[in-house]
Amino acid sequence: MKRIPIGLSNFKHLIEEDFYYFDKTKFIDEIIQDGAQVKLFTRPRRFGKTLNMSMLKYFF
Repeated sequence: MKRIPIGLSNFKHLIEEDFYYFDKTKFIDEIIQDGAQVKLFTRPRRFGKTLNMSMLKYFF
């Protein structure tokens, strides 16, 4: 049975250990297509900023 990833911010661990994950990989396409040299990610606490950065790390 899949578990809920409360407090996890490592994308690789989340996928390898079969946690539930809301697919945000379209986010990668948006970043690539944007073309800007600098990105600023502003979100409230616990909105997945670190997890998204981890996902990008393993993608590139």
